[in-house]
Amino acid sequence: MATTTDDPDSNDPVPGMTDTPFDSALSERYLVYALSTITARSLPDLRDGLKPVHRRLLWAMRAMRLDPSQGYKKSARVVGDVIGKFHPHGDTAVYDAMVRLAQDFSLRYPLVDGQGNFGNIDGDNAAAYRYTEARLTRVAIDLMQGLDEGTVDFKPTYNGEDEEPEIMPGLFPNLLANGASGIAVGMATNIPPHNAAEVIDAALVLIENPRAELSELLEHVKGPDFPTGGIVVDSPETIAHAYETGRGGFRVRARFSTGKLDDGSWEDSGIEKQSGGTWQLVISEIPYGVAKGKLIEQIAQLIADKKLPILEDVRDESAEDLRIVLEPKSRNVDPDILKESLFRLTDLENRFALNLNVLDATRTPKVMGLHQLLTEWLQHQIVVLVRRAQHRIAKIDDRLELVAGYIIAFLNLDRIIEIIRTEDEPKPVMIEEFILTDRQAEAILNMRLRSLRRLEEMELKREQSDLTAEREELVKLIESPARQKTRLRKDLEKLRAVYGLETLLGARRTTISEAAPARDIPLDAMIEKEPVTVILSKRGWIRAQRGHVAADQWGEFKFKEGDELLFAAHAQTTDKLLIAASDGRFFTVGADKLPGGRGFGEPLRLMVDIDPEARIVAMIPASAEGRLLLASTSGHGFVAQMAEVVAETRKGRGVVNLKPKAALAIVRPVLASDDSVAVVGENRKLVVFPLAEVPVMARGQGVMLQRYRDGGLSDALSFAFADGLSWAMGGDTGRTRTETDLAPWRVARGAAGRMPPTGFPRNNRFG
Repeated sequence: MATTTDDPDSNDPVPGMTDTPFDSALSERYLVYALSTITARSLPDLRDGLKPVHRRLLWAMRAMRLDPSQGYKKSARVVGDVIGKFHPHGDTAVYDAMVRLAQDFSLRYPLVDGQGNFGNIDGDNAAAYRYTEARLTRVAIDLMQGLDEGTVDFKPTYNGEDEEPEIMPGLFPNLLANGASGIAVGMATNIPPHNAAEVIDAALVLIENPRAELSELLEHVKGPDFPTGGIVVDSPETIAHAYETGRGGFRVRARFSTGKLDDGSWEDSGIEKQSGGTWQLVISEIPYGVAKGKLIEQIAQLIADKKLPILEDVRDESAEDLRIVLEPKSRNVDPDILKESLFRLTDLENRFALNLNVLDATRTPKVMGLHQLLTEWLQHQIVVLVRRAQHRIAKIDDRLELVAGYIIAFLNLDRIIEIIRTEDEPKPVMIEEFILTDRQAEAILNMRLRSLRRLEEMELKREQSDLTAEREELVKLIESPARQKTRLRKDLEKLRAVYGLETLLGARRTTISEAAPARDIPLDAMIEKEPVTVILSKRGWIRAQRGHVAADQWGEFKFKEGDELLFAAHAQTTDKLLIAASDGRFFTVGADKLPGGRGFGEPLRLMVDIDPEARIVAMIPASAEGRLLLASTSGHGFVAQMAEVVAETRKGRGVVNLKPKAALAIVRPVLASDDSVAVVGENRKLVVFPLAEVPVMARGQGVMLQRYRDGGLSDALSFAFADGLSWAMGGDTGRTRTETDLAPWRVARGAAGRMPPTGFPRNNRFG
């Protein structure tokens, strides 16, 4: 229990000190702070979509008569009035709020018409408020329409010297049309801008059928309509779930386009043809909230870091319209892959979170779905409509009272004049004789002589009739919810004509178009495809020479002294090279990562961790569907899929399990047409058997291909049995010999075999 001491003679060190538990005192004060932040700073009111600072800015500008038809006034004067009369906070915060209301790339429908530097889409800040000028826009006038008609309550300002409206009564659907964002204590809000005409159409549906399904509303509200355009690529299901729950998000992509076509649609490829068959991509719109300058820096950094090697350059060619040009590495780059890569790696695709957390009519924060939000907004507009009618009735009653007095005066004009001329106090005499009210008598006494005309009497009677008829209609309106809905529908339809989709201001800017599912972009898609000849020397130096050098010219390759060619292969820069070592491990090297062919290259062992005792037995460009025949010196072997032996790390992948003292000896590609295997041993014996007898494995020792009493396997290959078995002739002739009659050597797998045909090479190798 808290106690307070006010006795100055007590022993307490501070008179008036309150003794209360610290945790309860802290929680009470924190709650007060939190509620103040939520209701008076960070969350918008669903009725007008404004936070207090924005509402006070518009109110102050209205008081300064900064209408669209009037001239501009210095922003410093506006900010001074706001912080001096209505909003006792820092001038920077108030001016920043004002700047945002004027930015056509921040608000879908700007509320302030700024003159001067109010920032730009590059992310640059606005000029100081002493340099800029401002006035209200037509939208702001529509939002404040009715402030003088008793539609809303007014409250005293912070110092009690003036009044300010608690809410703006206008019919413009500002909350959804312009969106809002804010971070309070323990909660936040994030509402994207929408198309005002679509919001009005959805509201009209709810007026006709308050129980309309969300799907009926979404036939009109397609999705956000950002001031910077772009494309929302979410599915209809995702969009519907976000609007149903009030929480979700929208994926917004930049628009690649070179402009609009004759029919008004966008040319959405963004490809601009250049001379010589080259092309470039053009970005015409970027996601909402992304600064153009930072986006270009982001793309340029990707190029500098070589994280997007298929992109050569990025340029900003923007003038009045946004235009960012992307230049690919070569004309062979796939534009779709370049776009997908940019969407993944940069803010050209951005996610705008949806959190429809707003203050309702009781100033209570709530997360609402689209249906509830529009329903409560319409209820507010009905209240405004009724209050306007009541205010008008009060004005009519006041006027009718005076008109009735004027008519009495005209009917008794001579007597009225006589009383005024003869009586010292004519007012009480007139009131008693003609049964007038004090206001009527005062008005008669204040009449001008020029109004004492017969024509004026007729005008008064006509005015009385018109006002009476108007009052009757207003009373019917107040008493009839059906009439209220009809009147609200007409008012909304009139407003929609101003912000219709066919108007310049109301035309939809953001396209709603579901994107295809994200596809995995292979790494080789990021590499410019070029032919190369990969050269590996016996000492393990590797390099890649541009172009496919003919095999008969491989002897012209230069090497370090004492070194010579071990393997050479034609490949593309997008290929992966399989390097097989004698210890049964496979390593993978990207052809694009190899040094150029001008020098001697680099040691392969700097790129992969090959055992120093192992020797390289093969270098083959990998293919996704390719197969390899693997055989060890012990005579064991199997067939492996190339895709399964590709290694992802420097340490490689163990593929062939070897017997003691055995080594991997043969790694040869298996063609799709091959149906047989030929194996020759160091004992000069040959066997031929069907390829189907060799298992396909990802790793292991394999099966016995040929049996030996002494020695081991010398060579093995796969071939098409119908084409015969070929081998290279001796010497430098370059000729080959083909043996088609292989019946004597066709045996079961694992046999010892017999001596090869006459003329078979003495080194027991097929070639």
